[in-house]
Amino acid sequence: MSPTELRARVDELKRRQNAVLLAHNYQLPEIQDAADFVGDSLELSRKAASLGADVIVFCGVHFMAETAAILSPRKRVFLPEPAAGCVMADLITARELRMWKEKYPGRKVVCYVNTSAEVKAESDICCTSSNAVAVVNSLGDDEVLFVPDKNLAAYVARETGRRIIAWDGCCYVHDRFRPGDIRSARALHPGAEVWVHPECRLDVIDLADRVLSTGKMAAEARVTKARDVIIGTEQGILHRLSKENPAVRFFPARDTALCANMKMTTLEKVLSSLEGKVPQVTVPPQVADRARGAIQAMIEIS
Repeated sequence: MSPTELRARVDELKRRQNAVLLAHNYQLPEIQDAADFVGDSLELSRKAASLGADVIVFCGVHFMAETAAILSPRKRVFLPEPAAGCVMADLITARELRMWKEKYPGRKVVCYVNTSAEVKAESDICCTSSNAVAVVNSLGDDEVLFVPDKNLAAYVARETGRRIIAWDGCCYVHDRFRPGDIRSARALHPGAEVWVHPECRLDVIDLADRVLSTGKMAAEARVTKARDVIIGTEQGILHRLSKENPAVRFFPARDTALCANMKMTTLEKVLSSLEGKVPQVTVPPQVADRARGAIQAMIEIS
């Protein structure tokens, strides 16, 4: 089947099944171009919950499809590549979180959305990279637990002035950025602005002009007056940023900033989802109900 035929078949099945195709900002360009909506994980899950679609095909990684299933319990959710996981999300389990909480009685748990449904269910409130500072400030506590990203936790601690006890986890893509990458990119593109993701290390953040989540990068791309921008996050977003504002040149801060799991989804696998060849993503009701509480707590203050 040619790419054109493949895309036509996907579109036909979407119409027939009243399905919506969601793609994360880090997905392959052909997936982003075929999607009904492109965005960050929570943005897409909330979008799916607000739509009248019966089927959600989530082109991303497993925790994202789980979150969509939690927020849309009456819809069928599919992950085109079931093996697409998240290394950071896998760094903590619900059992490990329960044991960790016992060491810090009375402390609230802020859980990054990049976690499993079971971990969300053990948390007080979720956060995203764009609202983590607001979420921590909303709690009013001087000390909180934060899972699983120590880099995002360090950034939030500095921005809020609160003591954050962080789980020892990180996103390997963002954690590999170094100050030398930023300096080298600036040397290659004199005068360019530098935007980095808050999952980066603080010494990288300190060299940036803007610290932005992927959703905020997309919004900023539409209005920026910069001619050149260096991007410190997974390279997949460059496709979207260039589409949002083709007058701006976007460059990667690091040529090897790639998430292998985000590149596993293909249009062939999307078609398999729509043809019923991929298992539905489900979350047990007792887990989903508790996880939904942590997500809704965040949404109420966002």
